[in-house]
Amino acid sequence: MLKIIKIPSFIKYIFPSLVWNKERSKKNIYLTFDDGPHEGLSDFILDELKKHQAKATFFYLGRKVEKFPKIIKRCIKEKHKVGNHSYSHPNGWKTNNKKYYEDIKKASKLINSNLFRPPYGKIKMSQIKQLKKQYKIVMWDVLSRDFDKNTSAIECYNNIIKNTSSGSIIVLHENEKSLKTVKEILPKILYYFNSKGFSFEIL
Repeated sequence: MLKIIKIPSFIKYIFPSLVWNKERSKKNIYLTFDDGPHEGLSDFILDELKKHQAKATFFYLGRKVEKFPKIIKRCIKEKHKVGNHSYSHPNGWKTNNKKYYEDIKKASKLINSNLFRPPYGKIKMSQIKQLKKQYKIVMWDVLSRDFDKNTSAIECYNNIIKNTSSGSIIVLHENEKSLKTVKEILPKILYYFNSKGFSFEIL
């Protein structure tokens, strides 16, 4: 199976209204975390970001925000950014539009943001057309594969190091599948890019 780490240019060309990366002229990197909050991982991530004076953007699930409201409050208090990642993580390709929009709207009552990232990165053209009226739809250009049990922590780390450049939007995850890997690689990623003169900023 093909494992895409860095998004090819032709994909960005096909979907120009989606945000794939930021300005390339500044030495900024944009760390993003999907699927949180997570009781065993979120505080670790926030602690590491604070330690390295780094900022990040968190695409939260509404159903998890309901379970862990203190985490989103801490995230906002510490000047990170939050985004809507839906309420229940539906696959846009397999969900009818009405149900998809209702799920996102339900999450919006818990997550106040103009940013949206589609679960699995799967979204129909018709959904893009509707949602871009209200949201900036944020994708990514570097996928670490921290969720993949067949990808080791060192491979995830190397995926990020080798494919990240100024303006890159990197995806990591806040869930059970990624817990061990993120705890291992996040401090190293922050240290490495800080040592190269990069800043970690919010979207």
